[in-house]
Amino acid sequence: MKHHFVVRIEKKFKDSLTVHPLHWKEMLTDRSKMIETFFSEFDALFSSYQFKFWLSKEYGRDHQGTWTDEELFIGLDCFYRIILQEDYTIPSNFINEIQKLPHIVDVRDLIIGEAPIPAQVSQQASITVKKPGELIYLPYAHLLTKGTSSITIAVLDTGVNLDHPELKGKIVKHADFVNLEGLDTSAFMSDVKQYEDWPVDVVGHGTHVSGIIAAKGLQMDEGVCPGCKILAVRVLATMKSGEKLVGAGIVDNINNGIKWAVDQGADIINMSLGIKHTGGGLPHQEVIDYALHKNVSIVAASGNDGTEEKYYPGALPGVIAVGAVDDGGNVTSFTSYGANITVVAPGLNVYSSFTNNGYAFASGTSQASPFVTGVVGLLRSYALKKGRKIGNEQIRYILKSTSDKINSRLRDQRGGYGLINVADAFKLLDYMLN
Repeated sequence: MKHHFVVRIEKKFKDSLTVHPLHWKEMLTDRSKMIETFFSEFDALFSSYQFKFWLSKEYGRDHQGTWTDEELFIGLDCFYRIILQEDYTIPSNFINEIQKLPHIVDVRDLIIGEAPIPAQVSQQASITVKKPGELIYLPYAHLLTKGTSSITIAVLDTGVNLDHPELKGKIVKHADFVNLEGLDTSAFMSDVKQYEDWPVDVVGHGTHVSGIIAAKGLQMDEGVCPGCKILAVRVLATMKSGEKLVGAGIVDNINNGIKWAVDQGADIINMSLGIKHTGGGLPHQEVIDYALHKNVSIVAASGNDGTEEKYYPGALPGVIAVGAVDDGGNVTSFTSYGANITVVAPGLNVYSSFTNNGYAFASGTSQASPFVTGVVGLLRSYALKKGRKIGNEQIRYILKSTSDKINSRLRDQRGGYGLINVADAFKLLDYMLN
């Protein structure tokens, strides 16, 4: 694989540059506009190793031509992606050498994040104490609203089965940040062949998550927010790690998927995935800040290894991190608690849409996260129905204040502020709107 580096430069220096590269995705489709120089000290370092590179922007603009105030405030215009032209052998200290150059604020190598994909549990129905929706008092909320098409939920995952009967007609836009022509990623992404703007889900993870959020309820329980629309964003390819399936994605391409979803008008982003922190800047930090600044709610799984390991973006400030409970409302042993868990939701043997227009049970915080995402969609929808908009802080306040505590503590490390209670959440929202 050709190496990529992402560098952030000083704002004042960036404004003095005379080179103006395209976003890397645009550059790869228009090779006549490729730029092979950056600034003198940078060029000299790469030349000393005989490394030829292409310069591109890491993030594309929200609007054609100019950067928005939000993009400039976060500093997204100062990030560049360096793509090496050949498969060079990179010295172990090369990143440090780049970091020491003048005007460089930060530099990171492109890394591959892995998200374990829970195996399909069964096609057979299971005996449960309560249905997941009943466990969180969802029927009460559905008497008030089932969501509105004015609210859009982005699902960043392994893709979505777009023709599934439960989801057909609900996907308003889709994009693929895995199959990207010109990135030379086939060395580690076995299913990458060519760029297609079509988020095909070959393992069912993203389809399962999407069904929990917005299924029509044909042969399964209706989704939490069936009236909301879905943006399907494929950010994870499928690989085998030993005998297990994992979703694998380039962290910086996931970042671009997050920004694309925000720029396409997503109100909420569900990320049933988590990347371990491997050093340097925190994964996804700048684009999560951008999303939150635009009042987009980010809901993420806390992880499935049952330890204090931190998974991102769930461990980032402002993100609603979700753990899982079983059908009796008890926090599952597999719920990771390194993130500051906000709330917990059903995540054991959840029945939902799957590959090949089928259905399956699956377990994980990946399944708990979309329950919370759907509830956020309902809250936002109800506020719009009342002629109001609610912000992230209001949503987080409602969830924290109305969830059923799992013990005598206000907040528990493993269970956050408790199991979401949609009935109480709506009662508090109604009070706040009146």
